[in-house]
Amino acid sequence: MGSRHRSALIVRSAIAVGAAGLAIFGITVPSATAADNVLRADQAVARACHASVLSRRASGADQRELTSTVDGLIQARLAPRDGAEGDWDVAVFDKATGKIVAASSALRSRELAESFVKKGQQLVVQACRYAGPARTVTLGVDFLALTPQGTPTTTGTPVQRAEVVRVQTPERKDKNRLLGLGLDVTEKGDATGVEVVLADDADRKTLRDSGFQFSTVNPDLSRTAREDAAKDRVYAAKVQASALPSGRTSYRHLYEYEYELKELARRNSKLVKAFTLSNPTVEGRDVVGVEIATDVDNIADGKPVNVTMGVHHAREWPASEHAIEWAYELVNGYQKDPAIKSLVGRTRNIVVPIVNADGFSISREAEPKGDFSRFDYEMKRKNCRADDSPPNLRSGVCKANPGGRDRGTDPNRNYAGFWGGAGAGVTWSSETFRGSAPFSEPETRNIREIVSKRQVTNLITLHTYGNLVLRPPGVADVRAPLEEPVVKALGDKMASRNGYDSIPSWGLYDTTGTTEDWSYWATGGFGFTFEINTAGFHPAYENAVVAEYTGVAPAAGAGKGGNRAAFLDMLSNAADPAAHSTLIGSAPRGYQLKLHKTFQTPTSPVVQPDGTTKPPIYVTDKLDSTYSSTGGRFAWSINPSTRPYVAGRYGREPQGPPQATQTLANPPGVPAENTNFPGNPVSERIPFTVKGLPEVDNGRFDVSVQWTSPNTDWDLYIVNSAGEVVTQSASGGTNSERATLLDPPAGEYAAIMVNYDQVDPANPDDWANGKVEFSSPIPPTYGPKEAYTLTCTDRIGRLVGIADVYADRGQTVDVGEVCTNSARANKQRRR
Repeated sequence: MGSRHRSALIVRSAIAVGAAGLAIFGITVPSATAADNVLRADQAVARACHASVLSRRASGADQRELTSTVDGLIQARLAPRDGAEGDWDVAVFDKATGKIVAASSALRSRELAESFVKKGQQLVVQACRYAGPARTVTLGVDFLALTPQGTPTTTGTPVQRAEVVRVQTPERKDKNRLLGLGLDVTEKGDATGVEVVLADDADRKTLRDSGFQFSTVNPDLSRTAREDAAKDRVYAAKVQASALPSGRTSYRHLYEYEYELKELARRNSKLVKAFTLSNPTVEGRDVVGVEIATDVDNIADGKPVNVTMGVHHAREWPASEHAIEWAYELVNGYQKDPAIKSLVGRTRNIVVPIVNADGFSISREAEPKGDFSRFDYEMKRKNCRADDSPPNLRSGVCKANPGGRDRGTDPNRNYAGFWGGAGAGVTWSSETFRGSAPFSEPETRNIREIVSKRQVTNLITLHTYGNLVLRPPGVADVRAPLEEPVVKALGDKMASRNGYDSIPSWGLYDTTGTTEDWSYWATGGFGFTFEINTAGFHPAYENAVVAEYTGVAPAAGAGKGGNRAAFLDMLSNAADPAAHSTLIGSAPRGYQLKLHKTFQTPTSPVVQPDGTTKPPIYVTDKLDSTYSSTGGRFAWSINPSTRPYVAGRYGREPQGPPQATQTLANPPGVPAENTNFPGNPVSERIPFTVKGLPEVDNGRFDVSVQWTSPNTDWDLYIVNSAGEVVTQSASGGTNSERATLLDPPAGEYAAIMVNYDQVDPANPDDWANGKVEFSSPIPPTYGPKEAYTLTCTDRIGRLVGIADVYADRGQTVDVGEVCTNSARANKQRRR
């Protein structure tokens, strides 16, 4: 039975921090006795602690009542007592209404429930013993007083309009320059432009002063955010159960993810295991995932491992929804769908819906604002790292600090893959801040550990937004891996299901330090990023989650299967021995086989805040995976022994010479100024021909033009015979344009010259020196082959076998009776 102790409890004093934009004041509180902190339950009951306030007589729970002394935050924490670990959950309720205020439902007794409260609000803090032997737990509660977010302590600041604009970035250098402006650059873009969030007038001035051309996509993003929230409420009220595997109708909270994952495990104990990742977050939260497989506890069974994860970026709520629905899909399908049951039986699946638990909790529980300001925590992207902020911003909790949502590190720029280069922020306030060093963040270290200790043959990391399936590399200069045709084919297949564009990551813009650019290049496991939907970071649930996952209108994958089918394609690839490598051989029952490899990989030259670079940092990776023998013959699914980083780069041998340069003849006269092409077709059209094999082999063409003054602006578009724009250059602020097309198909093309702006219309500055230059394909490069070190240890841990193993993708390598190799060698030496 739970204790009936109901005395007021305030057990820790609040943090004291002050600033013009946000203030937190220390609270003087009455002392609490040690007994107030100890909650007790004599038995465990598997239920949702956050569902409702339980009766004081309810078993498996204990409560405390208290009154908020502030307008601000409550933090309710649980911690194990006397080293006794169990699974306790915590929830805070408004006493008057019974509505949930905050909760936490992770897998241990280490919980943090945090949200907003009002001064004088009466609260019930409820702790529930879900499972495990621990009969007691320690409770701590903090109240943190806040002034209205985003306003000075004495006077209010008018909310400024947030908007989305499309910035023209026809060349790679333009995208890199845009990323350097420190604006909120989204993942929605293509070869000629990228959408950017402008939060306020300061952002608008930054973009105007940069000289970029842009157009408005959404003039009032704040209004759209509020409208989407209203749509979600209507949808949840009218729909009892959606078409999703779980039937869910609304975005989950962190505590709901945690609870549902452990319920999946409890209800399907032979198929699902919930686990806590090794590194707690900056604020001390546990990060939770599930593993799904037959004989789920035997993680060293040699099956290929397929990983799906979401929410590196806190505000991208659909990412975690798609991830957890995939977990439900696998469980439901195993029970009802023979095809899914077969795939699950041949693979191991790890699902981590929320990588960035601190950031997501803050975003999801944020005080409704919808203004996209610094203190609109709903739009927080990064984690809660404070060490890299200015000294005056390093204290205080993540959700209550003058740095607002700007403080923290972008986890998806913190992996070692090409870390420190273009496409990541170098200052603390940048939305893409890379962090102080590769893997400086607990979130990235968690994923690194999974990938390094398991043979993760397939990995998808989910994001919003842009309708993209992205594959390595994230930087164009790196060049595609030797396996580019194979990786592209898998990406294209998944994109055929969800209707997204399948492109290399650099096709959007250069990024460094991303998940798959480390995991793929370091291990050879296929890695992709999905950018879900085109409407926003977390738009209407019915569309961004239900429609996108199931493949119904208005999703681009309507009628094609949606992300559900794309995930199944990835799982089928994981189950296919031709898509990875396989070790076979014999080993006695209870013996352990281990594959090991240690190597160093350089980061990019590290860009400094002043634009200079320092030499690359060498990062040491260690890959260790284990197979537990059940006796006799075994088959172990592994990644290729040679990591793609050293295997070489994709290309093709020229089959003929490149085509000769062509001159573009400038037609007589100068067309009228036109700032609305292609809406206004006024322009000049200069045709040219691209030839093909067997006469020539063109790896690329470059079309270039020049004029006199950089204050004049001509734009260049290249169209094919169907009139489709295949490449363009429209940068502005220069006296030349150059448009490039790789591996151009033979056919008829035209250069379209648009007179965007003349410095002196009375004396037109006409273009000249137009030409089309052709280049040969770049041949492939090949690197050395690498080996794994394979060892075998007997039941008491003695080394009894060792061998070097070389394995290519799709290859099956027979290592024989590896566990007897050392014994035989020692016997030979003793003779």
